[in-house]
Amino acid sequence: MHSPLGELLHSWHDLYILLGTASATLVGLMFVAASIGAHIFTESNRPGTGAFISPTVVHFSSALFLCVAGTIPVHSAFTLGALVGLIGIVGGGYSAKIVVQLFIRRQFTVDVVDRLFYAFVPLAGYLGVLAAAATLFMHAEWGLIVLAAALLTLLLAGIRNAWDMMIWIMIKIPVDKPPA
Repeated sequence: MHSPLGELLHSWHDLYILLGTASATLVGLMFVAASIGAHIFTESNRPGTGAFISPTVVHFSSALFLCVAGTIPVHSAFTLGALVGLIGIVGGGYSAKIVVQLFIRRQFTVDVVDRLFYAFVPLAGYLGVLAAAATLFMHAEWGLIVLAAALLTLLLAGIRNAWDMMIWIMIKIPVDKPPA
């Protein structure tokens, strides 16, 4: 990197704050959604909770952690690359587990779009995180652009999946009377 890493990260500070704040807020809203649908999430639905709700919280939390890591002012390219790489490896492995559940074992009956957004889009985001880590180790300035794209991928997949879950909860909750 031609400029010191601290200077480069400073120019990305606002993006990390914005995406980190959004991620933290969405993690909180996932807890609210789980509370609203608490009577739906029973022991018999545990595998579905692990395949759909937990990964969404993990993706939002990964984005939050990456944003926090990006705002630490004393990083070297190695320390930031190592933190980013660690999240990429853990998140990628977690997403690969979801891919196996949804595509190989076919444990759940979900449509193709849901399979893509719950499995492959987050996996692509984590692969982007790993690519960003590699570019940070190589001192390439554009690694921060790759990281931003990966963060947006994780955030957008999480938003789409959270919306999908809320629609599913609303369908499952019995309504006593139609709205007036």
